[in-house]
Amino acid sequence: MLASVLDYLSGLPAFAIYFILSLALLGAFAFTFSWLTPHREWQLIRNNVPAAALAFGGTLLGFVLPLASAMRVSVSALDYLLWALIAAVAQLVTFVVLRLLVPGLPQRLSNNEMASGILVATMSVSIGVLNAAAISG
Repeated sequence: MLASVLDYLSGLPAFAIYFILSLALLGAFAFTFSWLTPHREWQLIRNNVPAAALAFGGTLLGFVLPLASAMRVSVSALDYLLWALIAAVAQLVTFVVLRLLVPGLPQRLSNNEMASGILVATMSVSIGVLNAAAISG
């Protein structure tokens, strides 16, 4: 009985490392993304602007979906970090492309134009799903 409990707990250190690393990466990405965009997501969310919250939430999901795939296939924490960097760049590029396609996108989000928030969220999650699938091969 004790042996089987110890077998279950043998994966706990790896779980803890990847989970804590993932939380740190998510925090770093959220901070960096909100710092690089011309509108201030956190302030807009505090001001109860749903379009901004939806767009930001979709971007965060688009970032963590590839992290989940990378966690399954990575051979080391460094490998995982490299995949996380790729996922972050993919989300940043997605937002830049959307800004080119939708004139005044940051202002539209600030003005609570829900269509813009839905578009950003949907495209961010879509890119995240494709990125996750590509990682897991």
